[in-house]
Amino acid sequence: MEASATSNVLAFVPILALLFRISDGCTFTISNNCPHPIWPGTLAGAGTPQLPTTGFRLDSGQTARIRAPPGWSGRIWARTGCNFDTNGAGTCQTGDCGGRMECGGIGALPPVTLFEITLGKGLDEDYYDVSLVDGYNLPVVAAPRVRHGGCNATGCLADLNRGCPKELRVDGGGGVVACRSACEAFGLDEYCCSGEYANPTSCKPSFYSTIFKAACPRAYSYAFDDGTSTFTCKAYDYTIVFCANVNRSSLIQAKHDPVCQLGLSKDEELTQLFDGSTYW
Repeated sequence: MEASATSNVLAFVPILALLFRISDGCTFTISNNCPHPIWPGTLAGAGTPQLPTTGFRLDSGQTARIRAPPGWSGRIWARTGCNFDTNGAGTCQTGDCGGRMECGGIGALPPVTLFEITLGKGLDEDYYDVSLVDGYNLPVVAAPRVRHGGCNATGCLADLNRGCPKELRVDGGGGVVACRSACEAFGLDEYCCSGEYANPTSCKPSFYSTIFKAACPRAYSYAFDDGTSTFTCKAYDYTIVFCANVNRSSLIQAKHDPVCQLGLSKDEELTQLFDGSTYW
């Protein structure tokens, strides 16, 4: 009888944990592993509220946590090279959002690496991705944390700024600080998947998007890159690490494309992240 009662209690624990996740929303744990400060920004999608903070400074080695309600949809990114006055007004080299510390409903100025997510309501799953559609400024890894089972990490571990084609580079004075998308650089429908190219049949991967895809196999490289770039989970936390530190022995070198100087991550590395090893 006693063993049966214990079994019933243990069986109830996963259900209880799931109910807490359903009613309590989710946490975004944002870590800065870069050797310099970053200024994370957040933007809510249509129909969902802005998060408690929409912009803040995060020094090297620091971590911040933000709560999000069930059903929240939006994006998170890191700004670099920012200077703000005591009133929160200023500018950033990359990812600027209207020249304010708190983005307050204003999105990131491209080029910028984006983490995008829609949290499920009730028993519905979350949908999440890392996108290079608006270009790239920093490497990022996003890993869901679940109480039972497992879900896929995603992100872009490579330093695309090092191998960015000359025509896509954004120079910050001391070197390349970001890599533009072909859409932003040239404004052509075939790169932007707009006009007559506004469908997956007409809009195909371009020379430039394949560079991004080779370096970051799980990230969105262009608008219709859904098949290998969108993931689902039911997580209580998403750990988002900028400049995630992966051992160089786990990196491979590209041989036949313009990003040959990059350390490209093996796709399997993302499935092994946050398995007990330290990456930040």
